[in-house]
Amino acid sequence: MSCFNNNRSLLPPFFLLFFTIILMTEPVLDAQAQDLSRQAGYDRPVSPSNQSRSVVVAKHGMVATSHPLAAQTGLDILKAGGNAVDAAIAANAMLGVVEPMSNGIGGDLFCIYWDNKSKKLYGLNASGRSPYQATREYFSGKQLDEIPLFGPLAWSVPGCVSGWQALNERFGTVPLKQILAPSIHTAREGFPVSEVIAHYWNVSTASLVANPGSAMTYLVDGKRPPGFGEIFRLPKLADSYQLIAEQGGDAFYRGKIAREIVAYSEKVGGLFTMKDFLDHKATWVEPVSTNYRGFDIWELPPSGQGIAALQMLNLIEPYDVKSMGPGSANWLHLFSEVKKLAFEDRAKFYADVDVVDVPVNILISKEYAKQRGAQINMKQANDQVRHGEPRIQNGDTVYLTVVDKDRNCCSFIQSIFHGFGSKVTPPEVGFAIQNRGALFSLDENHLNRLAPHKRPFHTIIPAMVTKDNKPYFSFGVMGGDMQPQGHVQILVNMIDFGMNVQHAGDLARIRHLGSSTPTGKMGDGLGIVEVESGIPDTIVDELKSRGHRVRRSVGGFGGYQGILIDHKNGVLHGATEPRKDGTAVGY
Repeated sequence: MSCFNNNRSLLPPFFLLFFTIILMTEPVLDAQAQDLSRQAGYDRPVSPSNQSRSVVVAKHGMVATSHPLAAQTGLDILKAGGNAVDAAIAANAMLGVVEPMSNGIGGDLFCIYWDNKSKKLYGLNASGRSPYQATREYFSGKQLDEIPLFGPLAWSVPGCVSGWQALNERFGTVPLKQILAPSIHTAREGFPVSEVIAHYWNVSTASLVANPGSAMTYLVDGKRPPGFGEIFRLPKLADSYQLIAEQGGDAFYRGKIAREIVAYSEKVGGLFTMKDFLDHKATWVEPVSTNYRGFDIWELPPSGQGIAALQMLNLIEPYDVKSMGPGSANWLHLFSEVKKLAFEDRAKFYADVDVVDVPVNILISKEYAKQRGAQINMKQANDQVRHGEPRIQNGDTVYLTVVDKDRNCCSFIQSIFHGFGSKVTPPEVGFAIQNRGALFSLDENHLNRLAPHKRPFHTIIPAMVTKDNKPYFSFGVMGGDMQPQGHVQILVNMIDFGMNVQHAGDLARIRHLGSSTPTGKMGDGLGIVEVESGIPDTIVDELKSRGHRVRRSVGGFGGYQGILIDHKNGVLHGATEPRKDGTAVGY
């Protein structure tokens, strides 16, 4: 079933001829799906047969997350009468327990929320700012030309709890004490470590051992990570959650938690003071959008990178992508070329809009896309990509989404950046602090240059799709630079290729690496195209013949969750990422 339209996608001519001869009566997309499913080693009795699982359908409410326990926690809140915001906070809190390398209250939060009562979208930037003591002069005095990726100098104020508070106060119907109760219980009682999470925990062992607070918090007996299925407890995190449940955001920014973090910062050479926490606040922002083939695609403005997805969609729209076909060399070439163009602009212009002028409306305009798109050559990869010249006028995350019975929709993303963030954990608080500060540039001429009390460039981005002024699809794809690339691939799979919400996430992905970065590092122009195993060798060879450097890779292709609102039938369609441990659940 097509979620966006009833049109079938087409394959390149040589594949079309082959499958037409063998399967004269089968639709083209189904034929390709059946061929790929044979490679996967299973055959579903319904089309597409290579889909990892069925689309989850429910009438009243739904939660999709990267961990089943978190999804169930959110669903319990919905069934008890809570709304989408209440369930999202509950699910996020549980993810901070069961998936601590990817998220937690030591990190930041962004949200796009559709309030069905006001029929309006709201955006929340709950990311933290740099310490007041963090100056470019401080780092130059230490002979550093970039901020260290790990350690306390990479810290920015964690914004997550301020996001919980802002969402709960404006839209919530359930008190934080009730919302956090399941996570407090689980952190104390312990939880079985799931399969993918156990893998990421294990690869972080060396960095956790190197930091006493992290070793005490996240390793068994301070020596080894928990294995798959092993019960693990986080009692100090439970204590912090309990304080927040009882005292709200004040416990984190004005009370015991802030004092513990600041004291530890002073001990290990960080730059935090109490003023950094006292002056922190989350910010309500207006989401921005572009229209792609009749659908309004919504992202948040910088400091995040969401508008990169909008720029890419604007560059793609003039092309007949449907006729290219999913997984075709033409489509993957076009995708790689538009990504390069958007990411060079990202490296130059994306920064904290509260501090510097960012030409957001120009960057996401169709006119600017037409100007930039002139650089695309469908026969040859571009190795001389540079940012555009708009006139300025006056990589570890969790994504979750919730839709409730009233059709309030919450697109919610939260992260501590790298696995276990800065790798540094104040031992008495029970959670690692993010390393987002490492994303500042120390170049005094860069828009994303470090300054005291400024938000760094941010990678985490929620998204939402509306049609005819109604919410249609709440979704996101976690994974650093992969996020806008993932947003675009999911949307093209659905809108152009007619895939359902689950199949759109299952299909083999690509990602382009090597663009310039918002920290000031220049890309190499051509970069590298990484592909999953579902992309055939013949397609890889064709991409190479057009000048691309291509390599196969495992991991790093994102973590997708999505819920589509079927207004006609009054039901919800949920999907989850097969590359993670998650699930979509509804009632």
